[in-house]
Order: sequence, then structure tokens, then C-alpha cells
Amino acid sequence: MKKILFGLLYLGTMLMAEITNIPVTIEFVESNKMKIIDIRTQSEWKDLGIIKDAHCITFFNEKSKYDIDSFLEKLNRIIEKNEKFAIISNSSSRTKLISNLLGHKLDYDVVNLIGGMEKLIEEGYEVQKYDPDKKTLSLKLEKPQEIENEIIVLNNENNVTKALE
Repeated sequence: MKKILFGLLYLGTMLMAEITNIPVTIEFVESNKMKIIDIRTQSEWKDLGIIKDAHCITFFNEKSKYDIDSFLEKLNRIIEKNEKFAIISNSSSRTKLISNLLGHKLDYDVVNLIGGMEKLIEEGYEVQKYDPDKKTLSLKLEKPQEIENEIIVLNNENNVTKALE
């Protein structure tokens, strides 16, 4: 019985250790050495600006389509599989979905920055102007997939695996 209980506790700890949810703050962005992946669209980068030194990799395009293989290929050029990193979107609704996917299904150690760019700007963060000529990775869809039916399932952390199989 003790072995089963220990096994369940250990498994639960491993699952929870892969995703950290923290409110985004100016202090975190400016003092943390963790890489930040900005998953917004190029038009959002242009409209609101970006975090200095953030890595821009679009996950969902303007039509809410995505290509997970292409996204992961670009992400893996920036981070090591066991490296902890943060992701940010406009308001954190997309990062909630993506952090669950990356952490629970794909075993990345990811930090979801709650509040997103809107909160950061509201707090007075001075964004950097997006420069498309700077080395950024923008997702180009090769195999577009619809996301409509998966959003509900991906929002439920317990069903992430079912949504992607």
C-alpha cells in the first residue's frame, strides 16, 4: 500500500513540476534570465511590441490554425528539452493551452506568464518595437489544422493527451 501511495505521489509531483503558472511582472521580465517565447501573431507583435530579447514563434496564425511539428522544430532550436522557459501571449489564454500541451503531453518545463502582454503593458513595461528583420521565428503553416474542437479539451488539463492523439 505504501509503495502505491508513494508511486501516485511521485507521479503527481512529476506532472505538476512541468508547468508553473505565475503572474507576469516587469520585475520578472527584466531580472529573470529565463528565455521567453512570445507565441502571439506577427500582427500582435507589430501592434503591441515585444519583450526585449524574447523569442517570437507564432503558435496560432491569424485564422486560429497551427502546425505543432513546425512550432516544436523552431522551439527546439531555441531551448534544450530540459531547459525551463516561459511563454507569453496577449492575455494568457493561448499560453494556458500551449503550456498544458508542452508540459503535460511533451514533458517540457514551461512557465505560463499569466496576464500576458496586456498586463505587462498596463503595469508600465516599455516594449521593444518588433523588427521583422531581427532573428525571430515565425510559424509558417505547412499542414494547417483546425483548432475549434480542440480548445475545449485542451482547456481541461486532464484531457490534454486525448485531444492530441
